Amino acid sequence: MTTKTNTLLIEGGRVIDPSSGIDREMDVLLRDGQVAELAAPGVLKASARETINAKGCIVAPGFIDLHVHLREPGQSHKETIATGTAAAAAGGFTAVCAMPNTSPVNDSVEITCWMQAPERQAIVHLFPIAAATVGSLGEKLTDFSALQKAGAVAVSDDGKPILEDAIMLDALRESAHLRLPVVQHAEDSHRTAGCSMNLGPTSFRLGLRGMPNSAESDIVQRDIALAGETGAHIHVAHISTAEAMDAVRQAKKAGVHVTAEITPHHFTLIDENVGEFDTHYKMNPPLRSAADRDAMVAGMVDGTIDAIATDHAPHAFHEKQVEFERASMGIIGLETALPIAITVLHDHFKLPLWRIVELLSSGPARVFSLEGRGTLAPGALADVTIFDPRKKWTYDASQSRSKSRNTPYDGWSFTGKVITTVVGGKVVYAD
Repeated sequence: MTTKTNTLLIEGGRVIDPSSGIDREMDVLLRDGQVAELAAPGVLKASARETINAKGCIVAPGFIDLHVHLREPGQSHKETIATGTAAAAAGGFTAVCAMPNTSPVNDSVEITCWMQAPERQAIVHLFPIAAATVGSLGEKLTDFSALQKAGAVAVSDDGKPILEDAIMLDALRESAHLRLPVVQHAEDSHRTAGCSMNLGPTSFRLGLRGMPNSAESDIVQRDIALAGETGAHIHVAHISTAEAMDAVRQAKKAGVHVTAEITPHHFTLIDENVGEFDTHYKMNPPLRSAADRDAMVAGMVDGTIDAIATDHAPHAFHEKQVEFERASMGIIGLETALPIAITVLHDHFKLPLWRIVELLSSGPARVFSLEGRGTLAPGALADVTIFDPRKKWTYDASQSRSKSRNTPYDGWSFTGKVITTVVGGKVVYAD
């Protein structure tokens, strides 16, 4: 006999589920960790022990972040899996994919398993992305098959691009056999050595060495050619240039298995925001020109982009409070991704909420083949994000659940806020 013990009813909200083609007011019943039923408002009222009133809110499949840095093992002064996943929950993310540039690098089954252990106290689902080469040195492939069996959903040397053609070709051949995505940080680091921002008028004014767009786009074009040759799945991380976007667009039309993600900072900010050496605007890939930023938005509009990913990169205070060229690259982003998307993409660029939800849920689920996620179809995992698309608020970085505070958005006013995050049928965050 079914009891009400493990049931949760979300009532009165506007359900947006792109994977199921749903965009209307509905009630959602969760039972025993799964989506049990969706029905017209009021029909399921007597079916649950606990109820959430979602009136005026969007009820969406749980958000999935394909690209976060949780800093464990080895750099817990910046972030831990516990604090990073708490920040994820506050941002509406019910699952995160953790990059391997930890210390030591996650290039082994042991570290992959360690990250997923209950002792890490993750409050959202954690999927490790393992290193593609031993030590992320770009010389010898890791054991893709063993890492996949241990739970890795992709391989990447993120932060250290795979530059050697032969190594990348071998990685794609091996990954094609396993149907395991290869995630590439597309940067020809031979051409970006000593560079700390985008090449353009601002870098010239500040006297800083700049990264040319071609350092990204040339690697993307090479990887697409190799993926086409091998039939492998290449995923372009944090795409930032118009040329790379066009290469992905053309490759998709040609039938190459390529996907791409974009960060909120690359569709919001530009290199001019660096101002007078503000290190909170230093990241890699760097903030690009206004024309590149507009190309990023166009890629979301026309379907070239598959997912919004934060590239959440926590750093200690002292690592940003130094000269611009010496400062660490990256910003935190889990708690601000949705409000930035609504404020910038929906309110300013008029991207429909439907598309934003797709880019945060069903899109990323498809990229890494995360079964039972990114959907509210009956039988799916009971991962749900509830947000108010009209709530106005001001972001206070000092209240972040992350250990770090390295963000350019402190004090920014936004429209749109996560109200409740549900993981496996349990509320893990409530505003």
